[in-house]
Amino acid sequence: MTSLEDKQRAAKAWFDSLRDRIVAALEQLEEEAPPELFPGKPGQFELTPWDRAAGGGGVMGMIHGRLFEKGGVHVSQVHGPVTAQMAQVMPGKEGESFVAMGISLILHPVSPRVPAVHMNTRFICAGEDSWFGGGADLTPVLDTQRSEAAPDAVVFHAAMQKACDAHHPDWHAKYKQWCDEYFFLAHRNEPRGIGGIFYDRHNSGDHDRDFAFTRDVGDAFLDVYPRIVRHRLDEPWTDEDRQEQLVRRGRYVEFNLLYDRGTMFGLKTGGNIDSILSSMPPVVKWP
Repeated sequence: MTSLEDKQRAAKAWFDSLRDRIVAALEQLEEEAPPELFPGKPGQFELTPWDRAAGGGGVMGMIHGRLFEKGGVHVSQVHGPVTAQMAQVMPGKEGESFVAMGISLILHPVSPRVPAVHMNTRFICAGEDSWFGGGADLTPVLDTQRSEAAPDAVVFHAAMQKACDAHHPDWHAKYKQWCDEYFFLAHRNEPRGIGGIFYDRHNSGDHDRDFAFTRDVGDAFLDVYPRIVRHRLDEPWTDEDRQEQLVRRGRYVEFNLLYDRGTMFGLKTGGNIDSILSSMPPVVKWP
């Protein structure tokens, strides 16, 4: 039987390899962006290692490019005892050992025609329990694109459904609904974007299947998001579009500070603050 330590090593190796492939794909998109719409030098990621005083660490990857105004692709593995604060937001009793690892990313494109996107997948162990979590969601910033019937949404949802359907026929409907309910700004009574999938504490009793599912979610993102970006690369935008984008980014800030579990978990576990808050857009506007 594969040990828990072996499962952790395999998961960490996967998250690292996925990070490398995503970084390469995004840097390629920076190269492909037409200079008449995206002037300047194509951006590249800067990878910065960090250590967690209480155990573990990670690598923060940031880009400030001509296509991606701000983007972060991060991997981490942290460990230590479950604190009283952590026990409030995750399974596990205070004092038990935990290990948490994963990849997380957020991309805020320059063009309002290109949707922002978020993706993360993770593997967490606390005491004798272990589970996967994560998902991906798309956030178009123009009202004309903020419908599940819009072309980008259709393509994105199809990719997430394919990743789910390969493992269980009920998972897509379940995790799509969870995403819709989770990425919702209750104080404004509106969704953050057009959704995707979201899952947490996922343990079906078959570790290999759950790990394969989590890998497929990462691969689905790596396939679908570059396709969406390339479809929009040649589309010009107006100053009105830009202003709408900046206001919509404000909603992103509100969600991450008020509701986002990943932000809270990272802060409560002593994660890298710059990495945790890198999800914040570079320029925002409130009307």
